[in-house]
Amino acid sequence: MDGNHHSLEDIHASVPIPAGVWKRFLAFSGPAFLISVGYMDPGNWGTDIEAGSKFGYQLMWVLLLSNFMAVLLQTLAARLGVVTGRDLAQACREYYPRPATFALWVLCEIAIAACDLAEVIGTVIALKLLFGLAYIYGLGIAAADTFLLLALQRRGVRLLELATLGLIGIIAGSFCIEIFLARPDIAAVLRGFVPGLDPAHVKDSLYVAIGIVGATVMPHNLYLHSALVQTRSFPNSTPGKALACRYNFLDSMLALNGAFFVNAAILILSVSTFFLHNHEVETLTDAHQLLGTVWGTAMAGILFAVALLASGQSSTLTGTLAGQVVMEGFVHLRVRPWARRLLTRLLAIVPAMIAIAVGGNEALWGTEAVDQRLLSLLILSQVVLSFQLPFAILPLVQFTSDPRQMGVFANRSWVKALAWICALIVIGFNAVYLWLQMDKWAEGVENPLWIYGSVGSVGLLLAGFLGWIAVYPLWAGRRETRLEPIIPELPGVRHRRIGVAVEFEGADNAVLAQAAALARSYGAELIAVHVVEGLAAAYYGPAADDRESRNDRLRMDQLVAHLRADGLKADGVLGYGAPAEELVRIAQERNFDLLVLGTHGHRFFADLALGQTVSPVLHRLKIPVLVVPSGASSAPTFPGEDGAGPVR
Repeated sequence: MDGNHHSLEDIHASVPIPAGVWKRFLAFSGPAFLISVGYMDPGNWGTDIEAGSKFGYQLMWVLLLSNFMAVLLQTLAARLGVVTGRDLAQACREYYPRPATFALWVLCEIAIAACDLAEVIGTVIALKLLFGLAYIYGLGIAAADTFLLLALQRRGVRLLELATLGLIGIIAGSFCIEIFLARPDIAAVLRGFVPGLDPAHVKDSLYVAIGIVGATVMPHNLYLHSALVQTRSFPNSTPGKALACRYNFLDSMLALNGAFFVNAAILILSVSTFFLHNHEVETLTDAHQLLGTVWGTAMAGILFAVALLASGQSSTLTGTLAGQVVMEGFVHLRVRPWARRLLTRLLAIVPAMIAIAVGGNEALWGTEAVDQRLLSLLILSQVVLSFQLPFAILPLVQFTSDPRQMGVFANRSWVKALAWICALIVIGFNAVYLWLQMDKWAEGVENPLWIYGSVGSVGLLLAGFLGWIAVYPLWAGRRETRLEPIIPELPGVRHRRIGVAVEFEGADNAVLAQAAALARSYGAELIAVHVVEGLAAAYYGPAADDRESRNDRLRMDQLVAHLRADGLKADGVLGYGAPAEELVRIAQERNFDLLVLGTHGHRFFADLALGQTVSPVLHRLKIPVLVVPSGASSAPTFPGEDGAGPVR
């Protein structure tokens, strides 16, 4: 892996590790707390309230099981990042074939959008409960509020972690007070840790159980955690990595077990407030109102809304970072955080707006239609997360169990067994639920084959892809063992004409230096190529006589003279119009043996345009193409600059 390409590069290795056990512990603490906010986001609220209000304490064991899986898997994710210096997305890109990598990326983006949907819903509901703000205005705030949090990232990862810890404190403090008001039956709570589903409502309780698993063991958090641990500047040695793994494990234990108690508090509060008083909760608004009614104080409802708003805001931040890690790791496409966040927000807001638009007709659906649909959408988003979870777990277990990648840090046999058990539990839950849900959907249509043919086909396709991921290491390992040593033939290479693309914008030094060195070593002719762009160049071609064309001709003459004065056999050619088309045409007409291009370090939109130049050239030319990053080169000095005469 290229050592210059790091996860979250702007904050990579930005936290120094001091001496002393206590200071070192504080320095390593933070990544797991950022991760933990995803374990108490509005999606968890929906599933926990649904579980407690409908099934009492019967699904408490699912929370405990989910927390155990979360601690184990997040520890493995942290270890992967510490030991290999790669996040999970980067590891997938390097290991799996390109089509499989693309499919994993798409599935992960769907999971992030589903998670973001839950955050949007939680935010708009909380704003309505606290300020009476209409949902449509809440959506606007939910789309924009994240940019305030993104500003924190520029101030360093420690400020991000501090802000997140403050929001976690608001959530935890609110529920401590709520539990004190509820005074639950501790014996009944403990009985809820005995595994089992509601015998009278197996399918419904299984649905909510799957939602709890998806809401707790969130797949994108595995990608994010493997990147966040790399923000610590620990020694890149075996003892240094062992130290980092040990402290990150402690960080995960504290943060994730704290998140478990918050989730348990939500479920216990739901049982004490709604289930034991025979109140059916169909919306989060109902929960807010009933809290105040049952416990006789408006503070209960206010604390509920404040905690809901804090959970939505804190989860927004981790969603931003996870999206950045996934996009950069899988497809090496880097966009600015605000652009990445806006894209993810739009994917989440559109379903929420549709739900509001469809359910907002009170004459048709009733006054509670919007709230009911939002809660249903909230729970559905968590089920989507659960279905995507195996596609993150299997690669994680495979990578961390491979001694070739992890060395002495590879999973021991008992850890590997526990990790595979976690994967099988998630896969088993999903398979059983999908079968039961298809039966339910089939009952409501005239021809059940439509359901079995469509949903069943998608399920089989995903199952086949998951099975392929599971067996791919065996196939790849067998293929590697069968490879015989290759004795390559190395005939002499002779370059007679070397082309170099220049821009005349002060960023050509690195490109010209590489091209000139190659030309000298081969005794080749160096031909500088510049493409004149603009309307005049595109329309008139070489006959263009605008200011840009005249200046570029003068600059080319000056550059060629400079190269010849330096002892090179040099020439210059100008193209007119589309850069990619002209570079290919000139290279073919002048019979280049090698073409040297530069990246020139443009910003995002210019990088897109440059990619539209470099990529077609690479694919259409049959000669070697050397792409040179500009680095930190200063502007080249050609004749006509620095007092030698005007250039423009």
